[in-house]
Amino acid sequence: MLQELRLFLTAIQFFTRLPVPAWVGHSAGRLNQAARYFPLLGMVVGALSAAVLWLCAQVLPLSLAVGVSMTAGTLITGAFHEDGLSDFADGLGGGFTREKALTIMKDSRVGAYGVIALVVVLLLKFQALLELCRAHSLLFAAAALIAAHGFSRLMATSIMLTQRYIRDDDSSRAKPVAQISHASFAIALLTGIASIGLLYAAGAQASNLFAAVTAALLMRAYLAWRLQKRLGGYTGDCLGAVQQLTELAFYLGLLAAI
Repeated sequence: MLQELRLFLTAIQFFTRLPVPAWVGHSAGRLNQAARYFPLLGMVVGALSAAVLWLCAQVLPLSLAVGVSMTAGTLITGAFHEDGLSDFADGLGGGFTREKALTIMKDSRVGAYGVIALVVVLLLKFQALLELCRAHSLLFAAAALIAAHGFSRLMATSIMLTQRYIRDDDSSRAKPVAQISHASFAIALLTGIASIGLLYAAGAQASNLFAAVTAALLMRAYLAWRLQKRLGGYTGDCLGAVQQLTELAFYLGLLAAI
């Protein structure tokens, strides 16, 4: 159990700005094993964002509460996945060859495609969460935050299982977690399913859950196809884009069935 706790804390250490005990240490091999807890990590980030949403909604207008909640989620992760989405959009939008796309994605500067992608996705997530609060309840929206963060990270983890990592240099932050075993993915899958169960407990109907999961899976399938066609695999930035876009798809599917 101590080893599993260390793996979970390793995932927190790598993908968030949350403090972890010094005894956790750092190991590239352990980080690879920690991939099994990415959906659980997403649920933690979603839960903290949901707590901020609920607290702010007690004293602020609902739109501001949603905005502060999204800001909190971004601060917790250090905009890790948003940065990946931006680089992904710049690479695939501005790179007409595989090599050019990968070069652009490594560039720390943000281009027009990256800015547009970030603005559009963040605005759509904001509006979707606001509509979930209004159409159902604050509790339902909070549960949707937890479920979407958890399930979207399951979608990103599944890319690691089905596609190959294509960067061969030492500069990528995702290189230590470029692979995931079938056993680790099974744990991630169970956690992702548990996040859906939490939303069901909050009052979601079967039709709501089916629409949300289907939307996320369709987005994941499309992105996997695009990655294979354009790049022949994935990079760390691609995983960030998959997380962000499947999270958005999850909210939109949920709204479509309400």
